[in-house]
Amino acid sequence: MIKLPLDTGAALPTGNYLQRGMNMILLFQISSALIVGMLMTRVVKPLKLPAVTAYLVAGILIGPYFLGGLGIEGLGFSSIDSVKALSLISNVALGFIAFDIGNEFRLSSLRQTGKAATVIAFTQALTATLFVDITLAIVAVFLGDKFPLPAAITLGAIATATAPAATLMVVRQYRAKGKLTDILLPIVALDDAIGLVVFAVSFGIAKALVNGQISVLHIILEPIIEVTVSLVLGAIMGAILTICQRWFKSMAHRLIIVITFVFITTAMSMEKFEIGGIKIAFSSLLVCMMLGTIFCNLCEDSEEIMERTEGWTETLYVVFFVLSGAELELNVFADLAIVGVGVLYILSRSAGKYIGSFYGAAWMKCDRSIRDYLGITLLPQAGVALGMSVQAEALPGCGSLVRNITLFAILIYELIGPMLTKTVLIKAGDISPDTLQKVKHH
Repeated sequence: MIKLPLDTGAALPTGNYLQRGMNMILLFQISSALIVGMLMTRVVKPLKLPAVTAYLVAGILIGPYFLGGLGIEGLGFSSIDSVKALSLISNVALGFIAFDIGNEFRLSSLRQTGKAATVIAFTQALTATLFVDITLAIVAVFLGDKFPLPAAITLGAIATATAPAATLMVVRQYRAKGKLTDILLPIVALDDAIGLVVFAVSFGIAKALVNGQISVLHIILEPIIEVTVSLVLGAIMGAILTICQRWFKSMAHRLIIVITFVFITTAMSMEKFEIGGIKIAFSSLLVCMMLGTIFCNLCEDSEEIMERTEGWTETLYVVFFVLSGAELELNVFADLAIVGVGVLYILSRSAGKYIGSFYGAAWMKCDRSIRDYLGITLLPQAGVALGMSVQAEALPGCGSLVRNITLFAILIYELIGPMLTKTVLIKAGDISPDTLQKVKHH
């Protein structure tokens, strides 16, 4: 904690002095995130849990409900606001995660899995929404004003979202490779686009039920515009990136250009503006995903560059997941009503994801391993769902309720989701015994 001098005759600290103190605290917080995150991987190693779970637990430990609660600046995070002060790191990390997933949309592989991935992405997302809507609508009938119908509809939309970051980290750590992995990553990416549209429509209906008026503009047009402009911006930036790559021969310089473009594209996707009463915003996940998709299909050396990018982003991802753990608000467990509805949300969403992916895969005549295991890999929720819940706070009368239930579900999903993903990838044969041994001794 930075303290002002007690001597009234002493000069007060200047703005630069205070800024240096704040910068020092931020650096200590980032350092503690990295150190505790890496130490936690050693702690959970005997339990054979994925590294991403260790990072999330590390975040909880140094968050405001544990070490951060001691109030020692720099040793963890004393409040949720102190975690959000590092939101720039999270935004950049999500940009690289989306860019990496965009690399999975290579035309050569999409010819084999593209149609199936698209169909399954829709069936699992919409089935999850349907199951949650029906389950929570019944709860709303019994609880009345304690849990209104608009909250149920909004949570049904949030159910579509799957966390690409946790899934990607498990795939990376264990070098998963096979039919299940090949179709999983494109589905996770498409899931975000579908989720954005479904949420915008459902949230528009929820607001209409609260306010008593329906706006077709907000329900239909704005989400379509958001998806469209995001994909267009990503495609333009991807084409420019590919052209810029040709000016450099050194692989190190090409890597710098790629990193620079992910930074620039992430920054541009944060922009919001309004034209003729229509609010236009970008989805950073969709923008950066399209950046990666265009780049990997136009640049001949993209595979080698992407491999080098993995080594650079590893540290960034550790900080991102520790911050994600620190941001989880554990006080949601204090309200039994939230816990009860949260459990129903988790069960109905999980059933929807599994059944929707199972029958979608069966319809596309996918392998048995895909039908049996794909739905389990789609359970994790984090960044996108969290962003939706923040937007849902604007819902009069029940916005905070929706956010707290979402936070409860994210906490459970993020802790068990990566472990389940690892388990089913092993059963599907996408993670080999040799790789498991290498990771074990790493």
